[in-house]
Amino acid sequence: MESGNRLSTQIDPTVPTAARMYDHYLGGKDNYAADRAACEELDKVVPSTRPLALNNRRFLQRVVGTLARDFGIRQFVDHGSGLPTQNNVHQVAQAVDPESRVVYADNDPMVLVHGRALLEQDERTVVIQADLRDTEGIFGHPETQRLIDFSQPVAVLFNSVFHCIPDSDTDGPRAVVRRVTERLAPGSYLVMCQLVSEDEKVRDFVTDFMAQATQNHWGRVRQEKDVAALFEGLEILEPGLVEVSTWRPDTDVAPRQLTQEWIEFGGLGRLP
Repeated sequence: MESGNRLSTQIDPTVPTAARMYDHYLGGKDNYAADRAACEELDKVVPSTRPLALNNRRFLQRVVGTLARDFGIRQFVDHGSGLPTQNNVHQVAQAVDPESRVVYADNDPMVLVHGRALLEQDERTVVIQADLRDTEGIFGHPETQRLIDFSQPVAVLFNSVFHCIPDSDTDGPRAVVRRVTERLAPGSYLVMCQLVSEDEKVRDFVTDFMAQATQNHWGRVRQEKDVAALFEGLEILEPGLVEVSTWRPDTDVAPRQLTQEWIEFGGLGRLP
């Protein structure tokens, strides 16, 4: 695992990153030619990736709105938050209650630069540079301690990030979730989803392609059963674990994932 004090502070425009590729798919401008070229190659095998990314972003906005509006959550810790775009977590939560507090954590130095510029005037929101596996570094960070009261319920977000880390008994997704839940107060929530495919050829291609493109800063595309295992011990809220465009859609005509070569799969769990 990369520790908090060994994270790179250099931005290499020649090596794609998942955060910048995601930014490109969302129509952002904080990406480089290498990121766009990687997206073009990916689209040749999984052409639904752009609508998948857009649907995932809409899911994030709906689930944060639900947590703030329906469940009264005012504290959020977003792991692997990515580059800021429109309707970020703090904007959705603070639209419900301006006192909502948000910690964004990401290991991409570009996220740190752009995030801090965005949040200069917001004392209730902070961006820290940390590997999402570094639970101690994230939860113990002075800015996290300033904003988040872990004796009270917190919403912890792992939105479309677990495919970025490999399986490991100590630092894989299940180990990370276990460490996080041990630190949370009862009544806290976890948002978790990741890229999955039931097609072995798709899983193998994307896993190998992204590992090579990002110089092994990648995990793997998994199956639905792997995501379900992350929710062990949590109360899964309705509508359960689903392809995310179908999670509590705003309207009957909301965009849906139209192809199934791979999907974003997950949901919302509550710590009893």
